[in-house]
Formats: sequence, C-alpha cells, structure tokens
Amino acid sequence: MDPLYVLRQLGGIASSGELRKHCTKRSLAKAVSRERIVAVGKGRYAVPGLEAAWREAHRLSGVVSGRSAAQFWGLNLRLVPGEEVTPVVTVARNRRVEPGRRVGVDLKWRDLSQGSVVDVASVTRGAAGGRVTSLVQTVLDCCRDLPEVDALCVVDAALRRGVLRDDLLARADELPRSCRSRVRGVIELGDGRAATAFETCLRHIARSVPGLTVTPQVVIGQHRVDLADTDLRIVIEAESYAFHGSKEMFRADTRRYTWLVVDNWMVVRFVWEDVMLKPDWVRDELIRAVAVRESRPGHRSAG
Repeated sequence: MDPLYVLRQLGGIASSGELRKHCTKRSLAKAVSRERIVAVGKGRYAVPGLEAAWREAHRLSGVVSGRSAAQFWGLNLRLVPGEEVTPVVTVARNRRVEPGRRVGVDLKWRDLSQGSVVDVASVTRGAAGGRVTSLVQTVLDCCRDLPEVDALCVVDAALRRGVLRDDLLARADELPRSCRSRVRGVIELGDGRAATAFETCLRHIARSVPGLTVTPQVVIGQHRVDLADTDLRIVIEAESYAFHGSKEMFRADTRRYTWLVVDNWMVVRFVWEDVMLKPDWVRDELIRAVAVRESRPGHRSAG
C-alpha cells in the first residue's frame, strides 16, 4: 500500500508501527527518499508541509500555527485525497506584510501571549529551530479558523493524547466574545475515544442525522466497532483499503460483520473517499438506514 495514501487516511501523521501494518519497509524508505512523506522524529512519519511551515515562519518572522502546528504536535488532520497542507503562520495583529510575501502561506494576524508560543530548539531534518504555538493554543486556533469538522478532528486528537477538556474550555473562556461560543461548541463536541480523523469525520456527519445518536468505539460482545447507536442497533464503520492489509485482517472483519448482522445489528460501511468527498451522500444513506430501522416493530434495543 502507498505510504502517502495510508498517511492521509490516518490524519497526516503516524508511527512506523502503524504504517508497517499496511506498507513494506522498502516502500516507506522509498517514499521518504522521494520526499513524498517525511520523517518527523524517531519512528514517526508525516505528510509533507511542516518543513515548509518552518521556512515560511522564519522568512516572515512569524510563528508556526494552525494546521501546521497541529502537524508538529502530532494531531491528526482531516485530509482529503490528494490534499497538501498549506503552511500556516501567525504574525502580530498590527504587522504589515506585503501581498507578494504572503503567496503560498495561510497568514494569520493574531497577538499571541508569551505562554502561547513554544521555542523549538531543533526541528525536522536538522533545521535550526523556530517558534510554534503551544498545544492548547494550536487547538484553540484551529477551532477559531477551521470548518467545524476540521477543527473537531484536531480536538479529538488532542483529547486522545491526554489534553483535558476543562483546560481547553478554560482557555476558550479567555477568547474574544466574537469567537468564544464557536470554540467552546467544538471543544464540547470532542471525544477522545475516536480512533482516527476519518472516524471523527464520519461521526460529524452522523450527528447531523435526525434520530441517530452514535458513540465511538463501542464494544458489542467480543467486538469493537467504530460507531454505534445502541438504541437503533446500527453500527457504522469507517472502512479503508489500508486497514485490510492482510488475509487475516480481512477474514476477522468478515466474521465480525457476520456476527453483528446475525445478532440483529444493521451494519453500514463507508470508505474514506466517500466520507471526505461525498458527505451529503453519506448523510443521505444514514438517513435511509435510520428510516429502515425505525419502520420495524421493536426496533429499539431493550438493553
């Protein structure tokens, strides 16, 4: 499997162990040598973009921020097929930057407190260093600047790595009123149980479906599923070619789906490309699934 393809499905960053489940050691080495993916530390790989952000931040005397900072902190992003991460740099609010110097950069004007910026002694591939927004500031910036689904991927990833929701909410309360409610709303939607950005995006679609209430990483019998509405007995799976990398994995999933269906669970499965590129179609199919389930007598789970 192509390492870049797998990395995009994993949210742009992954350990060598995660990638080796789906890619050969040789394909990883080749992808790095051709700069299709980059090594970002011992046993960690990412989609390209962070190095460019360091360069642009240095050129503009700014701070790496937003999605670029999320890459630095290892927070998974929503990446559509073929997407490259545009460098994001923050400069002071009153700073004047000529239009010609902004080309190729997503430039933000924002005053950052001293505690919101981290000085990095060394960065990827021997660069001299630079400044990046702190982990919490990065999450807040993403919630302010990105579409809700993209911001939610970052929030889920931060919660997954141990950032406390209360800490994020406390910092959100310090933001201007114009964006405070929006930022708090995304943080409150976050769920650290989500396994991947792909799953987060699917959950974001599902929560817009009337009558459907899903929970991430639900254990049913001896099986763990990506999302489930336990009242309607609907299981929703974020399916990927990358995650059926062996006959054993394919066999295990087939047996799992058979068990669930026989046990009266409706199983609906969506591939990465459709979740990222056709969210309206995914939502329509989930609406149909709910309608089918609710049309049957006794559709609500007794337990």
